[in-house]
Amino acid sequence: MTRGRYDSLIDGVVTVVVMLAAWQGLFAYAGDVAITPPFTTIAYAAALLGSETFWPHVGATLLAFVEALAISTVLGIALGLWLGLRRFAGDVAEPMLAALYTIPKVTLYPVILLLFGLNLSAKVAFGVIHGLIPIVLFTLAAVRNLPPVYRRAARALHLTPWQTVTRVLAPAVMPEIISGLRIGFAVTFLGVLIGEMFASQRGLGFLVINGINSHNVRLTTAVTMLIILFAVGANGALLAFARRRN
Repeated sequence: MTRGRYDSLIDGVVTVVVMLAAWQGLFAYAGDVAITPPFTTIAYAAALLGSETFWPHVGATLLAFVEALAISTVLGIALGLWLGLRRFAGDVAEPMLAALYTIPKVTLYPVILLLFGLNLSAKVAFGVIHGLIPIVLFTLAAVRNLPPVYRRAARALHLTPWQTVTRVLAPAVMPEIISGLRIGFAVTFLGVLIGEMFASQRGLGFLVINGINSHNVRLTTAVTMLIILFAVGANGALLAFARRRN
């Protein structure tokens, strides 16, 4: 094992130990009416993972999340590239999108329910309205900050607009796009979970809110821990991929 990997391993172990100690301290302060201790939560989470009734909820959340992330990614990158290439359109759209993103998304949920009903489409739509705008803004900023020599080279080579985007712009701005996808991944997942909390009978978000309503602290804490582990692991994988691209 190299020195760098050894140091990273030590840092990871120390971080986990500190987090577990802080968790245990929070339990000692708040008691089991608010949170369960770490090892009790881990044991209950393991029991959930071995339960056949738990995995349909995981599948429901992952299905909605994958669909929402795919829509956010495709539309976000396409709109970001288009707005980045159209200077005037980008100047007009950027502050509007930034202002729109500051609106609390929860206030839009009644509209989402009226449009899509109480089904999978509502969860997907709620995930998309969280994840789309960050991806658009990151892609737009990446295209704008691209050195002009790239576009001049594309014009000198008489490339079509499609060739310019696919062969010149997209590869050049890929690191920034991946950074936008990391943010979009996190907020899209958050949007899907919030959607499940409001109007769903399946999913991890439903389990969390159901545990709160029934005062099942073990269920709420265990599902929350599993959600955090998934989010941290996925974000770490995206970060490692982004570093390789750089």
